[in-house]
Amino acid sequence: MFKLRSLVTALALVGSVSVASAWEVLPTQAPEPADNKSSVEKVELGKMLYHDPRLSSTGTVSCASCHNTMLGGEDNRANSMGVQAQLGGRSAPTVWNSAFNKVQFWDGRAATLEEQAAGPVTSPVEMGMKNWDDVVARLKSIDGYQTAFEKAFGKDAISKDTATKAIAAYERTLITPNSPYDKFVGGDKSALSAQQIRGMEKVAELGCTSCHSGAAFNGAGTFQKFPMINDGYLEAKYHFSKDKGVADVSKKAEDEHFWKVPTLRNIALTAPYLHNGSVATLDEAVNVMAKVQLNKELSKDETADIVAFLNGLTGEFPKQTMPTLPATSGKTVN
Repeated sequence: MFKLRSLVTALALVGSVSVASAWEVLPTQAPEPADNKSSVEKVELGKMLYHDPRLSSTGTVSCASCHNTMLGGEDNRANSMGVQAQLGGRSAPTVWNSAFNKVQFWDGRAATLEEQAAGPVTSPVEMGMKNWDDVVARLKSIDGYQTAFEKAFGKDAISKDTATKAIAAYERTLITPNSPYDKFVGGDKSALSAQQIRGMEKVAELGCTSCHSGAAFNGAGTFQKFPMINDGYLEAKYHFSKDKGVADVSKKAEDEHFWKVPTLRNIALTAPYLHNGSVATLDEAVNVMAKVQLNKELSKDETADIVAFLNGLTGEFPKQTMPTLPATSGKTVN
């Protein structure tokens, strides 16, 4: 775990004053750590683990249950559902392009995809396994996983470390380049409509890119206070401040209501919006953010232009084929 408070302090200050110096195209390959270089075998194993509900206590919930790669990389629910139909307190972030996040989870409590992959499996509300020792024992009891782990990591390689590395390696393939915006920035000036270009200009004019900066429009690890401006009517309607955000992790009052800046990539596909999933539509989310972050009232035309631009951030999704999971012939997995 990184030193959360120092990171929040430094990056919040950066996020409050910086403006994207240039529009950036999304890379087609994600950075990877030196101790987890990608391989075909590792990615295929990670895909299996990502889609296998047997990593949950009830055998009913997988990573894909809340982060569906057949859709926008989440579940289009205000609050995701875990084992025993328990509801979490936050809306699931998209897994698409998560490799470009400097930190993971809404509160940034994981520094890497590997660290993030370890968390939900043993969360009592999410996948509900008691501990990773039980997860490893279950994987070792499945012959097909013995083979898959050996191909990816070597003999007798099943462990928490290798399982999370494989999941992270798979997640680093989940990139959506070549959106209309990317094509426009790359030189195809017909890729965006006149309305989308107006929306792009309005986003820059309003200062949205002071937080949603960089190729992934995610501030590259920036934390930002939300809401910045108190609005009693909107608070009563959406309950923004009920969740204290980063402060739930750091236990520091000065971190209350700080959040990792989420990506705007593919945002048209990921309703409902905000950390608690309280905002149902994209145009509503644009107006809310303008009001409580920038103290701006947008006209209907301005809102429509910005929404049109945000639709232009929907990229090309790599084809996903579902893995064949290792079977447990003639026995039940404990």
